[in-house]
Amino acid sequence: MSGSAWPARYELRVDGVLDGRWSEWFEGMEVSNDGGETVLTGTLPDQPALHGVLEKVRNLGLSVITVRRLPLNGEV
Repeated sequence: MSGSAWPARYELRVDGVLDGRWSEWFEGMEVSNDGGETVLTGTLPDQPALHGVLEKVRNLGLSVITVRRLPLNGEV
């Protein structure tokens, strides 16, 4: 079984609104809002970092709506 290449770029959508001040806490991911949702976007170095972000979302009591892997810059 072959694994995915890292680093990897992700977009996480969660229910609830956080402001940009949370960026550093979420591994430097960009924090933006789309209606009543918060969108976290950024490049993570490895799978444990992704799980760490998801754990922080859980610890805040936010519900995950979607997790999407995005192309890195230059990928198609």
